[in-house]
Amino acid sequence: MASNSVKRIIFLDLMRAFAVLMMVQGHTIDTFLGDQYRSFDSPVYDFWLTMRGITAPIFMFTSGVVFTYLLRSNSIPFVYNPRVKKGVYRAIVLILIGYLLRFPTPKMFVFNEVTKQQWMVFFTIDALHVIGISILIILCLAYFAEVYKRSDYFVFAIAACFLFLFSFFSEKISWANYLPVPFASYLYQGTGSIFPIFPWSGYVVCGAILGIYIAKNPTFVSTKTFCYKLLAVGVFSVIFSCALNLLENFEFGTKEFWTDNMTLIFYRLGIVLILNSFMAFISIKIKSIPILISQVGKNTLFIYTVHIIILYGSAWIPGFAMFYSKTLNIQLSILAAGVLITLMFGLVSIVEWLKIYRRKKFVTVEI
Repeated sequence: MASNSVKRIIFLDLMRAFAVLMMVQGHTIDTFLGDQYRSFDSPVYDFWLTMRGITAPIFMFTSGVVFTYLLRSNSIPFVYNPRVKKGVYRAIVLILIGYLLRFPTPKMFVFNEVTKQQWMVFFTIDALHVIGISILIILCLAYFAEVYKRSDYFVFAIAACFLFLFSFFSEKISWANYLPVPFASYLYQGTGSIFPIFPWSGYVVCGAILGIYIAKNPTFVSTKTFCYKLLAVGVFSVIFSCALNLLENFEFGTKEFWTDNMTLIFYRLGIVLILNSFMAFISIKIKSIPILISQVGKNTLFIYTVHIIILYGSAWIPGFAMFYSKTLNIQLSILAAGVLITLMFGLVSIVEWLKIYRRKKFVTVEI
């Protein structure tokens, strides 16, 4: 029987690998699948699109789980915790890569030919930006909870609720009228941002709550009871979202579910928890996972960056979307997703092999 620590690692690795798999296939199929195949009359497409909408919450939730689990896995005071410095560094790297992927010109320090539209695209807030900012938020919350001796669960739960609920007010404010666009872009979608802080950081902070729970209950996480409780909370969140949607339809008239933020937040969060409960159940049923799965989980940033450049390009490299956007049929789109996933796994294997080779070479030189 594998130890509790091994089970926790398996659970976290499965979460990260699943998030990566969802992300790569979602981006790839969405890039290549022709418009003529995007029909809600097809239950397969309807299901895929539903899961496509869960991809970002899964990725962000998982990021919050893993980072906060590592942060709270020891009893070292905040100011001496090495994970704090690593977290700040990670946040800065994520934000910088996020901007670099949308850099407006191949001439690094020449901006005279950059259009206003290109600047707006550059300032767009994407997944990496919001995860980076969310890590800083998590560090601030952890520091606050420690200094003022408040429960981590209470502090993080209040913060998650605020990040979710404030989005309904934030989206109604034209922040660009009061703040420079680079800062306003973090607060609402009005400047073109895909993932502003409100409500998307809420998913990262919710993941942080689970990360804290795993860190403080290391043995319980390896039990079926944990899986069932995670599943129950997820199912409750989905049921609550549906009930809320029905209530709003009754009070205010029928609205499209997928454009209703309140119900959508609870729905997505519930699905994320349900999927993670399956990962938890698998982790207690198996003794080990292939090393490649673990390596994939440890290289999420590398995979994200490389597959985004391959699909969408950058200021220096054109992506496939420039030539084949929405031009393939279902079979070829799925094949493209399979090829890109295989390529990402292969690149991760090469990167890990190079790390081992460099370490061995360094040790040999030292000797």
